[in-house]
Amino acid sequence: MTVVLAGWLAASLWSVAALKINVATFADSIGNAVDFVSRIFPLDFPPLGELARMTGQTLAIVTCATALSVVLSVPVSLAAARNTTRSTGLRWAARAVVVVTRAIPEIVLAILFLRLFGLGAVAGILALGIHSIGMVGKMYADAIEDTEAGPRDALRAAGATWGQQITGAVLPQAAPAFIATALHRFDINLRASVILGYVGVGGIGMELSLAMKTLNYQRGMALALFVMALCIAVEMISGAVRRSLLGPAAPTRPGLRTRLARRVTGAAGGWVDADPGTAPAQALRMPDGRYRTRPPWTLARVRRFSYVAVTVLILLAATWSVDIDLSRMADGFSTLWSTLGLFVPPSTGGIGDELVAQLIVTIQIALAATFLGLILAVPIGVLAARNVAPTPGVARFFRIVIVAVRGIPDLIFAIVFIVITGLGATAGALALSVGAVGLLGKLIADSLEESDVRVQHAVAAGGATRIQVFGAATLRQCAPPLVAHLFYQLDVNIRAATLLGVVGAGGIGFYLMNAARVLQFDVVTAIVLMVFAVVMAVEGVAMWMRRAMS
Repeated sequence: MTVVLAGWLAASLWSVAALKINVATFADSIGNAVDFVSRIFPLDFPPLGELARMTGQTLAIVTCATALSVVLSVPVSLAAARNTTRSTGLRWAARAVVVVTRAIPEIVLAILFLRLFGLGAVAGILALGIHSIGMVGKMYADAIEDTEAGPRDALRAAGATWGQQITGAVLPQAAPAFIATALHRFDINLRASVILGYVGVGGIGMELSLAMKTLNYQRGMALALFVMALCIAVEMISGAVRRSLLGPAAPTRPGLRTRLARRVTGAAGGWVDADPGTAPAQALRMPDGRYRTRPPWTLARVRRFSYVAVTVLILLAATWSVDIDLSRMADGFSTLWSTLGLFVPPSTGGIGDELVAQLIVTIQIALAATFLGLILAVPIGVLAARNVAPTPGVARFFRIVIVAVRGIPDLIFAIVFIVITGLGATAGALALSVGAVGLLGKLIADSLEESDVRVQHAVAAGGATRIQVFGAATLRQCAPPLVAHLFYQLDVNIRAATLLGVVGAGGIGFYLMNAARVLQFDVVTAIVLMVFAVVMAVEGVAMWMRRAMS
């Protein structure tokens, strides 16, 4: 394990040096930064109606894509979970689907579906939806495997079928995790939808790409700032919804809604029953003396029903607004096999050596970004942990910083650094290093907060200072998960570095986009396979490290 970490550190330092990320580079870029700032003001926002139209289109695509990923991931996760599938072959096949969909970048899927269905929302929905199975399916399978076996065993003992056991015992237990994962994936898909605009998927991303391609920085940066604000707002709203659905903290004093609920439940003949756990036994009887066989309409049930109704209405509105042409989709599927034939067999197109060199550059970008991101994320993550930060206010402030950075797409950072430092791998590495603060900082803070405070108290009782407690108790407990987070961030950065090459941030992604532009789809396949091999190698090392540390 020590050898692997030393190798990672050496490779990261080599990557930083090779990409010329140093003080001289920043000094040379000061003039570009000043010139860039002078060219983006005044910001040129589109008219309000046009901005609302493209925002609605983007949100509709993301909503439909997330819903599609949930629908497809449920059967895949049931097949991939050990406690719901006895067939080893089916389980491995489902896990292969998860791995493959996660490995293929959404931009490659978008290129394929744009070839099938032409410009429009369908390509973006299918690309984001299918790629999301890689994350959603894995998280759903983990949630299913974490369910208690008791309720399912009770149903099986009563003669329930497999389907009844799943719907009556497994899915109700996994539902909170399912909802949280879907909302989290919605945030991710919103950020990913921006880069799909560079290949022709409609919405804000397409308008942003057109502005940047024509060097209209005033319009481009105005849209970039709007995207940043939209992503942060959606991140905060989805977080509030998750807390509301999955167990908010009890208020210290009753609010207006609580007082109103008490009046409704306490009113004689009220249509909403009290909570069944506190209601008297006779409340379960009907007026004619019979016992009630249907669950009562408690406030919790009314709230759940309202959430479901609102969700259905949003899905219907999103589906209607994207205007899916079924006849066009049928025509596209009729040419599916001939279109897939354009992608196989893979070919290097006579530039195999150059592709290998650019793949190495992509790896360098990921290594440098992970190393620099770790340097930035460690102090922010440490100060965001409630059990380490000097005051609760400091922890809240740095949590807000993490949420704000996580809400900004890497594409926005890449555009800014490309304009300042120029096209190339340096911009990509700097963009990903800043973006890593959002993910890696959160993971570090969460790991620190999950440490056993009893160990910290024991060390502190011996007269240790705060720094000594942190080093001897907190950090020592969190070392294994921190290493796992480090390699997970490297995995994420390799995929992201490939995508940022589309906008000129260096690496093999630039060649992927060029191959798609000139219709060399066999080269696209070869590039995807090369990146897939690297990602699988990193994931294998990460799995070995986790086993070694456990």
